[in-house]
Amino acid sequence: CDSVLGNFKIKKEEKKCLFVQLRYGQPPVLLNADADIGVCGWLLVIFSLLLMLVTLPISIWMCIKIVKEYERAIIFRLGRILRGGAKGPGLFFILPCTDSFINVDMRTISFDIPPQEVLTKDSVTVSVDGVVYYRVQNAILAVANITNADAATRLLAQTTLRNVLGTKSLAEILSDREEIAHSMQSTLDDATDDWGIKVGRVEIKDVKLPLQLQRAMAAEAEASREARAKVIAAEGEMKASRALKEASLVIAESPSALQLRYLQTLNTIAAEKNSTIIFPLPLEMMQSFLKR
Repeated sequence: CDSVLGNFKIKKEEKKCLFVQLRYGQPPVLLNADADIGVCGWLLVIFSLLLMLVTLPISIWMCIKIVKEYERAIIFRLGRILRGGAKGPGLFFILPCTDSFINVDMRTISFDIPPQEVLTKDSVTVSVDGVVYYRVQNAILAVANITNADAATRLLAQTTLRNVLGTKSLAEILSDREEIAHSMQSTLDDATDDWGIKVGRVEIKDVKLPLQLQRAMAAEAEASREARAKVIAAEGEMKASRALKEASLVIAESPSALQLRYLQTLNTIAAEKNSTIIFPLPLEMMQSFLKR
């Protein structure tokens, strides 16, 4: 601890506390902000403490505050953040007139990314929206380093969505949503690290295509299906012709088989209750009449 914080002019006990908090990424300037409030500042703090003691027990209701389990309180004393980091959950004590505090919600927050008109890599305009889940990881950084962390994260998510999708083609956007979501999450997490925000998940909700492009893609898909249907029908005709060829060879070996086939055809026609019955006449019987 002394080798890391040897240049800081603070007590040994404070060095140990400060070293532990530096390991979690908290800046030392913020954690030691109330050590140099000046003589006037200490006079105001003493006066505020005396005023609280004089007005007891009424002042106790102004000095004791409560934060919920999912909240943290950042206390400012004369405009400087108190050492020790965020307070809570539970009870904490502030001095009237000199102290103020800001509550920070530590729960996971979700918001929708408005639909963004994006020009893809293959010059196609699409409208894409998504969902982002994030939470405040460091309450001090979320208050001291940025004016409005929620609004900044929303704006950054919109621009990140446009930048990431601008490098993808339409086919990649439609098929690689998981990869795009992971890329956006990594980019947002790196950008919001200085704000004390952790982006936990990013999801692409919907990809809307222009109406003309939808019609062109539907026509392309329909033409592809028709082409496949014609190929399948041609393959079926080829297989059927081969089967008929084999059947004709079998019938040629036995002339009586052709007559049996005629009788099976008559049976099939009669079962359908048709008024017209076609009786096949063998051509051998007609040859004698043709010769005469």
